[in-house]
Order: sequence, then structure tokens, then C-alpha cells
Amino acid sequence: MIAKNRDSKFIIYQVLYIFVIAVLALKGADLNLHRVVSTDEAIDKSVRDSLVTLIDSLYAQGVKFDIKLDTNAVFENRELREKLVSISKKMEVLNQQIRELPPPKEEQEIVKKEEKVPEMTKLQSPISITQSFIQNTWNTTKNSGNVPVQIIDPGNGSVITTIPAGSEKRFDLADQKEVIVKFGSQTERVKVVPNRPPEVKIDLATTKMTGTDIYVQDLQRVTVFNVTILDERPGQLKVSYSGPISVTGPVTNSKGNLVYNVSLKLASNSDRFDEWLDKHGDAAETNGRYKTTFFFTIIDERTKDKVQVGDAFYFTDFNR
Repeated sequence: MIAKNRDSKFIIYQVLYIFVIAVLALKGADLNLHRVVSTDEAIDKSVRDSLVTLIDSLYAQGVKFDIKLDTNAVFENRELREKLVSISKKMEVLNQQIRELPPPKEEQEIVKKEEKVPEMTKLQSPISITQSFIQNTWNTTKNSGNVPVQIIDPGNGSVITTIPAGSEKRFDLADQKEVIVKFGSQTERVKVVPNRPPEVKIDLATTKMTGTDIYVQDLQRVTVFNVTILDERPGQLKVSYSGPISVTGPVTNSKGNLVYNVSLKLASNSDRFDEWLDKHGDAAETNGRYKTTFFFTIIDERTKDKVQVGDAFYFTDFNR
């Protein structure tokens, strides 16, 4: 106990010594001996001795007041830092793998629905989905929408026509294979089909040319043939015919086709018939019947397509 008391006193003296040196350093050589601490504020000797006794008793009980520094702290911090870096890298790899995984089916369905939303905002085409146009002729179309529609030539980008909302308009096309229909900010392509050449049908319209004896006079009084011209644009057709015939028409049937009625016009009397025989008597068939032909020629004035079709009258005499 005496040795420990001496050690405590030594420490106290060392502290006082350092205090004096500090005061000298701060105040310089001009040092007076005035009290540094007043008597009222100084620690009483008995109190000091009690503190020394308390410290000694704590030492006796094994309580240590020394401070130990862990010299391995730096290395442990480095190791911890390396572990944190490794974990961070693994987390980045894991996040990347999670991003590459396909979303659950429910999320996929939600994404699909979200992708379809813009499509619902698209305008419905104001032109009928069954609409088609024809080359080298006039065309009509109706704009059933609320915005103007432009028909554009895709070859040169020129506007062929503009159809106001709720209106119908007629316009001409040349040899375009398709046109662009523009409405608002949207466009669609509509096919343009070729203008087919006219089709001609010739049908027998009477039974008077089916017997053994066939008379010119009878064939000149009735319609012998019906000539029907089928075309999508009959208004631009030029129709001509040749032969000893009488033609009435055309009339338009329920399908919009042109129909011509054809009768024979060979001779007004028996004398004229004899004159015809003198010129064409060698045209007699082996069964004793005579024949004369006629032709219909149809030209599309826009496409320049030309079709020629004909048939023949058969007869045995002028009249009974």
C-alpha cells in the first residue's frame, strides 16, 4: 500500500510539474507567485487523500484503468472493406439476373394490355374496308369519318383528291397499283385493281332459226340475238357493229350491263333477196341453208382495250 501511495503522489507531482511548465510557456519569464487557484476553489488535502485511497482500493480489487489499443483494427477494417466490396459486386450480379428474368404471367398480361391501349386510340378508317379502286377510270368513295380524307399517289406523293368529312366524291385514276388513304395523322394503303377488258356475250333470243325451213322475213321481224356487254365502266366504251343487222339499244340490265337487241336486215322484199343470192349464193351451206354474219366491236377509250365478237344468221328462203 505504501508503494502505491508513492506512485499516486508521483503522478500528482508530475501533473503539477507539467502545469507549471505550461503556465511559464503561456505567461513568459515574468512569473509571479500569486495563487493560481484561490483557497476557496482549491481541492482540500483530505479530499485528495480520499481519492488516492479510493483508487488504491479499486486497484486492489482488480479494476484496471489502462487503455489498450487494438493494433489489428486497421487490418480488420481492411478485411471488412474487402468483404463489403465483394458483397456489393454479388448484389450487382444478382440485380442484373433479376432484370433478365421474364416477368410473371400476370405482369406480362398487364404489359400487353398497356401496349394495346394506344391501338384503341387509333381512328377507324373512314373508307370502307371492302373498298377497292380501278385503274384507268373514274372511281367513287365515301368518307364516313369526321375528318377530311386525302387520296394520294404513292408514286409521286401528289394529292389526287380530298374528300370532306361525310361526303362522297368521284375522281380519276391512271395506272396506279395502289393509293394512300390519309385521314388525320394515319394512313392506309388501298389496292387498285386492273381495269379488265370488256366481255361480250351473244345469246340466241328466238326459236325461229332452229327449224328446217327458216325465212328471212321472220328473222327481220323479231329479236334474234341479245348482245350483252359486261364491263365495270361501260360509259367509257365505244361500241360499233357491222353486217346486215338491225340493232336497238342499249338498255341496262339489273347488273348494270349493256344489252343490245339484234335482228336480221337482209332484204326488204323477195327481189332484194334474189339480188343478195346473186352476190352470195355460193355461201350456201351443205344442208341448203344460207348464212350471213355480223360483228360487234368494243373499244375502251381509256385503256384502249379492243374486243370483237360475232355470230351468224341461217335461213333457207325469203318467205313461205
